[in-house]
Amino acid sequence: MSIARIGILTISDRASRGIYEDKGGPAIHAWFTRVLTSPWQAEARIIPDEQSEIEAALRQLSEEMNCCLIVTTGGTGPALRDVTPEATEAVCEKMLPGFGELMRSASLKFVPTAILSRQTAGIRGKTLIVNLPGKPSAIDDCLNAVFPAIPYCIDLIEGPYLDADPEQCKAFRPAHAKPVVP
Repeated sequence: MSIARIGILTISDRASRGIYEDKGGPAIHAWFTRVLTSPWQAEARIIPDEQSEIEAALRQLSEEMNCCLIVTTGGTGPALRDVTPEATEAVCEKMLPGFGELMRSASLKFVPTAILSRQTAGIRGKTLIVNLPGKPSAIDDCLNAVFPAIPYCIDLIEGPYLDADPEQCKAFRPAHAKPVVP
């Protein structure tokens, strides 16, 4: 069985300068450690809120590091420096707006300002890119909402087979979908 590479990209001016402790990246890593039962490896990065740097990091994680999934945290709000969705759209061939719609809907159960979030997702080659918010509790809420579709999406773009502990978060695959054995 091949090891899935998952990019974890924290986008924060302060965290990239060491002024603020990155809590989003570790929260994503902890979530995947708890949920995934198939072998995986994290490729973590912390970069500033600069669109060109975000685009370059997404390309590098996708093309050079061969990540089947890149999960970003930060830069999805309405502030002037929040450009993660724009960078994601710039590097993706296909956008998957349902991810953002579901994440906002899930987050609205906890905080009314979820409507300000601009999370999105898209496909670059054989990589699924998902933008998450920066707050660890919101990361958890959003991953719990969208992860059930992620393994099958990665199957469809010919990525490695991701399996999850159904007691943590149940992945959905249609009955006709069969595990890909490398």
